[in-house]
Amino acid sequence: MQDSFDITTLIFIVLAIFVAWRLRSVLGQKTGHEQQPFDPLSRREPPLRSDVPPGERDNVVRLPSQNGDKPAAAVLPADRWKGIAEPGTPIAAGLDAIARMEPTFDARVFLEGAKGAYEMIVTAFAQGDRKILKDLLSRDVYDGFERALVERERRGEKVETTFVSIDKADIVSAEVHGNTGQIVVHVLSKLITATRDSAGRVVDGSPEAVVDVTDVWTFARALGSRDPNWQLVATEAGQ
Repeated sequence: MQDSFDITTLIFIVLAIFVAWRLRSVLGQKTGHEQQPFDPLSRREPPLRSDVPPGERDNVVRLPSQNGDKPAAAVLPADRWKGIAEPGTPIAAGLDAIARMEPTFDARVFLEGAKGAYEMIVTAFAQGDRKILKDLLSRDVYDGFERALVERERRGEKVETTFVSIDKADIVSAEVHGNTGQIVVHVLSKLITATRDSAGRVVDGSPEAVVDVTDVWTFARALGSRDPNWQLVATEAGQ
C-alpha cells in the first residue's frame, strides 16, 4: 500500500514538472509587447502631443481612433462662444478658463440667467423685497442696497417701477480669480419708474415715460461648488 502510494505520488510530481515546463515555454517568454499591470488609481490618459504648442493643449480633446489603437486629437471649435465672444479675444479666453474649471458652463445659459436676475433685482429693489435681494446679491452689494432702502423708508418714499424690456445684454469681461469666476455684463433696458413722497406726489421720474437705462453688473460664483447660482458682486451705471 505504501509502495503504491509512493509510485502514484512520483508520477504526479513528474507530470506537474512537465506541465509547468510547457506553460513556461509558452507564457513565460517576454516579447516586448506586454501591457503594464492595471492600476485603478492611475490616470488613464494618453501623453500630450509634442507637436501641439503648450498654450493650445488645453483646447485639445483626445478621442479614440476607429481601430481603437491610438487616440486622435480634435481641437474644440474656435467659434464655441459664437454670438457671445469673438475667437481670440480676452472675453473668449476668460470664458475658456471658466469652462476648464467647470466643463458644464454654458455662456448662453449664463447670459439668460443674468438677464432674469437683472429684472428680479430691479423689481425687488423698487418693492423693497429684501428676501429676494439677499438671495441674489453678495453681502457687500446687499448692504449698499439696504442702506438705500432704509433711507428711502425714512423719507416715506415709495418707488413704482414697471419693467418694459431688456434691449441688449452683452458679456464685456470674463475672468477667473483663484476658484472664483467673474463675468461682467453690460445691460441696456427700458423702464417706467417714478418715486413718490409720503403725500403721493412724484418727486423723481415719471409714471408714464419710458426711460433707457444702462447698467454694468458683475456676477461671481465659486466654480465647482454645489450652489449653481451666480451672485451680483458689483454695480455701476453704464454709458
